Amino acid sequence: MSIANITSADAPANDTASGRAEKDFATMTALDLVGEEARSIDAGLERRVLRKIDWFLMPVMVIGYGLVYYDKAILGSAVLFGMTTDLKLSVKNTSVTPPTTDTSRLSWATSIFYFGQLVGSYPMTYSLQHFNTRQVLGPVVMLWAVICASTAGVTTWQGLLVQRFFLGVTESLIPTAFMTIISGFYTQSEQAFRQSWWFSGTGWFTIIGGGLNYGFAKIDGGALKSWQYIYVLAGGLTFLFGICCFFLPNSPLDAWFLTPDERIVAVERLRAGQTGIKTPKIKKAQIWEACCDVKVWLIALIMASAYTVNGAVAGFGPLIVSTFGFSSYESILFQFPLGAVCAVGIPLTGWLCSRYRNIRIITLLLCCLPVIAGFVIIWKSKWGHRPAAPVVGYSLIGFFGPVVGLIVGLGAGNIAGETKKSFMASAVFVAYCVGNIIGPQLIKSQTKSEHYPELWTGLIICYCITILLSLVLYVLLRRENKRRDGLGLDEREGDRLAFKDFTDKENLHFRYVY
Repeated sequence: MSIANITSADAPANDTASGRAEKDFATMTALDLVGEEARSIDAGLERRVLRKIDWFLMPVMVIGYGLVYYDKAILGSAVLFGMTTDLKLSVKNTSVTPPTTDTSRLSWATSIFYFGQLVGSYPMTYSLQHFNTRQVLGPVVMLWAVICASTAGVTTWQGLLVQRFFLGVTESLIPTAFMTIISGFYTQSEQAFRQSWWFSGTGWFTIIGGGLNYGFAKIDGGALKSWQYIYVLAGGLTFLFGICCFFLPNSPLDAWFLTPDERIVAVERLRAGQTGIKTPKIKKAQIWEACCDVKVWLIALIMASAYTVNGAVAGFGPLIVSTFGFSSYESILFQFPLGAVCAVGIPLTGWLCSRYRNIRIITLLLCCLPVIAGFVIIWKSKWGHRPAAPVVGYSLIGFFGPVVGLIVGLGAGNIAGETKKSFMASAVFVAYCVGNIIGPQLIKSQTKSEHYPELWTGLIICYCITILLSLVLYVLLRRENKRRDGLGLDEREGDRLAFKDFTDKENLHFRYVY
C-alpha cells in the first residue's frame, strides 16, 4: 500500500486542500479530506498543529468550565452574606430548647440546579451533535448568562428554586460539549491531559471566584446587597464567554484558525486512535449499543459516587468551614487551598496519564485515598476556635478534582462512534448530576454538634463504591484489550475503518485505555 506523506514543505498550488475554497470544508467529511489510505505526518508539522489547537481551545474551555463551577459555588458564599436571611433559605425553630435551624430549603436550592441539568442533558447533547457547535453553544451560553444575572432579582426562596432549575437546564450543555470537542480534536493518548485541563477550571475558579466573592462581600451600601453583586458579575462574565463560543469550530474540518494543509494533518493524526470525528447523523443502533454496554454504566456509576462530595462542597463548603470556628470572611479564604489542590492536581494527573499509558485507573484509586482521609479528619477532629485539623481535612477533599477529571477522561477515551460518544458524555453528565443532587441531602443541620455524621458516612461509602467499581472496570478493559491483541488483525484495515463512524465494539482495531 502506498502511503502519502505530509510535511511542513507541502503546499503546492494544486494540492487537494490548498486549492479549495473555505466554504468547501463545511460540506466535507473526514474521508473526503484524507481518504482511506493512511499518510505519514511530519513530526514538526504535527506539533505545530497540536500547539495551535491547544492555544485556541484550552483557554476558552478552562474559562468556560470555570464559570460553570463558579456559578454553582456562588451559592455557598452568598448564603454567608445575607442571602439565607433575605430569601428565608433557613428556618429557625424557637419552639424547642435549644432552638434548631432547618436548612432543607438551602439543600434543595443546591440540588434542584442538577434536576435542571438532568432535564437538559440529552436534548442539549444531541442538538450539539446534529447542529453546528457555535450555533448551539453561543445562544445557550448567552441565555445562561441572563438567567444567572437574574438571580439578583429573586426575592423568595420559591423563586430561587425556579431560577436555579432553568439555570441548570442551560448549563447542562457545557460539560458534554467539552468532552465531545476534546474527543474530536485529540488522539487517545492526548485526551487525558486535555480533558483534565478544561476540568481544572473547577480549581482555578474556586480560587478566583473566592477572591471575587471576598471582595464583593466587603461592599457595604449601594443599590444591591453584596450577594446580588456577585451574581450580576457572574452573569456578565458568562455573557462574554458566550460571545467567544460563536468562534468555536465544529471539528478539525472547519477549524478556521488552521490553514487548509494543517486541517489535513489535524484530521489524519486522529486515524490511529480509531475514535473518528464529529458527524451530524444520529444513529439509533449506536444508542442501543451504548444502552447495553456495561462499561458505559460502570463509568456513570463511578462518576455518580465520586461526585457526591461536590454537591456538599459547592453548596455548603464555606458554611461548613464557618462551623469549624472561623468567621464568614475566613471561610471564603479557606476555599483557596481546596481550589489549589484541584487546579494543580487535575492537570498533573492528566499529564501523567498522557505520558504513561494505562495508569488512569491506578492513579484514580490513589487519589481516592486522600479524599477519604479528609472525610475522616474533618469528622473525627475537634472543632472549636480556629482548629487546624478540620481545615487540613477540608483541603485534602480537593483530591476529588483529579478523581473526577480522570473519570471524565475514561468516559471520553473509551468510546468510538459519534452518537455513542454523545450518549456516553450525557450518561457521565447525568451521573454527575445525580451525585450533586445526593450530596446536599446528606447534610442535616440538626446534627451539626456531632459534626454532620450522615454526611461523612455517606461520602466514605460513596468513595468505597468508586474504588470497587473502578477495579471492576480495570479488569474488564484490560481483558478485552488482551483478547483483541490476540486476534492478529491487519493494521491497514484499521486505517480504512478509522473515519467510518464505527463504535468501539464494531471496530476491533480500537483499544481501550485504563
